[in-house]
Amino acid sequence: MKSEIRHSERSEEKVDAFTAEVIRSSVVAITDEMKTNLMRTAYNMIIYEAEDFTVGLFDADGNTISIGLGLPMFIRGLSDSIRAKLRHWGKENIEPGDILLTNDPQVMGSHLNHMIFTLPVFHDGELIAFSSSMGHWQDVGGVLGAVTRDVFSEGLQLPFVKIFKRGEQDAELTAIIRTNCRLPEFAMGDFRAQIAAVRTGERRLMQLLKRYGAETFKESIKLIFDQSEKLAQAAVKKIPDGIYEAESFMDDDGVNLGKHIPIKVRVEVRGEEMTVDLSGVSPQVAGPYNSGSTAGRSACEVAFKFLTTPLLLPINEGSFRPLKIILPPGRVVSATKPAPVRTWMTVPMTVADTIFKALAPACPDNVMAGQHADLAAPRTFGLDPKTGRAFHFPSVLSGGGWGALNDRDGQNATFCINDGDTHNTPVEAGEGKGPIFIAYRKLRQDSGGPGKFRGGLGVAQEVRLRSPGSVQSAMERTICAPWGLHGGKDAMPNRFSVLRKDGSTQKLPTGKTPGHIVLEAGDGFLVEVGGGGGFWNPLERDPQKVLADVRSGYVSLDAAKRDYGVVIQQQGRRFGLDIDATEAMRQQMVGEQRK
Repeated sequence: MKSEIRHSERSEEKVDAFTAEVIRSSVVAITDEMKTNLMRTAYNMIIYEAEDFTVGLFDADGNTISIGLGLPMFIRGLSDSIRAKLRHWGKENIEPGDILLTNDPQVMGSHLNHMIFTLPVFHDGELIAFSSSMGHWQDVGGVLGAVTRDVFSEGLQLPFVKIFKRGEQDAELTAIIRTNCRLPEFAMGDFRAQIAAVRTGERRLMQLLKRYGAETFKESIKLIFDQSEKLAQAAVKKIPDGIYEAESFMDDDGVNLGKHIPIKVRVEVRGEEMTVDLSGVSPQVAGPYNSGSTAGRSACEVAFKFLTTPLLLPINEGSFRPLKIILPPGRVVSATKPAPVRTWMTVPMTVADTIFKALAPACPDNVMAGQHADLAAPRTFGLDPKTGRAFHFPSVLSGGGWGALNDRDGQNATFCINDGDTHNTPVEAGEGKGPIFIAYRKLRQDSGGPGKFRGGLGVAQEVRLRSPGSVQSAMERTICAPWGLHGGKDAMPNRFSVLRKDGSTQKLPTGKTPGHIVLEAGDGFLVEVGGGGGFWNPLERDPQKVLADVRSGYVSLDAAKRDYGVVIQQQGRRFGLDIDATEAMRQQMVGEQRK
């Protein structure tokens, strides 16, 4: 679709830099307000605590003007869905007061829980922009406690519908949606919250258009796109030309157990342009780890934004013009219907991670080592004896370790790259949403990959059920550990175990349960989230930093000696550095490395 706001179409009318900058800041502020209003009015914790949503403003052709990200992997979903809605209806059939709705995985790339509401913004009868919101609903039907094999088993599918027509809500469509949700009051609460968010965007944007006029607004957006493009091009140009490749893998698809899912990426840099080729990524799989092509492109765009203009706002269409993506259909990140997509988010973040791995030799200053790459959020469900109602998936999110950078340690207890703005769930909030008890949540000692700069630490969390229920885990990356870069070592991978009240532990070969596991009151599970990989040789780490890590409980005495060649003496609760023994041990270890 030909955009009205493109770098190839230069309007004779120009806008001054001051006005363009005001409009730049205004669209960022608008999407921030949309985001805040959605969080304040949503009913389920997945939105207001975990920030599993995004909001945004888009031009009349669906190009991104500004998005307020909750999850980075939503960077492309809204834009692609608006373009698909335009193809479906045509601009001539979209009217003021319409609100367009879909949750089609082939359109937005993710799973059926993500509802996308889009409201057209008109000025003097002209369609100028769209205000849109994607939010994760806690339940949209579908089977529980099973590994899904097609999208039809995963819940309610909504094609392109107008949930509001000329300002009037469609009561029949609303009733269908409500009836297909196990938690209808939550669903309708989030429905209203998303409507409020897109109407906030419409109201604020109309105020901006009234003040500056449509032409000045469009010229300013064009200038923002062009400036963002130039900055991204300049960043790409700093990367040496060449072809860079890397590979990794996922444990399996939950159906063909033990059969790895290969992830192979090829990145070509030529001047001011970068091409990411995902042709080598695995074909779509039988289990629910597929995603639509939007998710594959989003993974590339997240990595590209990280590498080029990570702090530039707004996130907009121009920032991605120097990026070309090759993604054939039928891959695990470009799956076609009826592929199951319930656990869509897992593979794309490893794709992004593998892009960093590929480019590590070319631009070590811009990449990070591997990270834990999984949300690590088992689904728990059952009957709450206090309320007599079903509970489903109360959030107990904890975070894990991020990879180290070339000049600093990785972050501890931080969510995977797919879920960048997600908050860890306060223990009290999680316990308040269902009959669960969180026995402990703590940093996982030695989980960060050793390096001159250490990887971030993962988190260990024990959860017990206070009434009978079930748990289902789809955790990935329990075999492919977060990798180190440039001599840094791998981190501990993710791990999931079932705990019985008699003290026994059921350790699973991967992080996936075979369907759901029945738990009695007092039973529970242990989630151990992986760390981040290290950067540079660990023998180059300042011994004083290793001592500080030991004192903080991040690194054990044995790991300090084994991985860093640092000898630390302990007397009671006091730790002291043995400088002479450390120098001797490191000389010995360096000699062994050279052999």
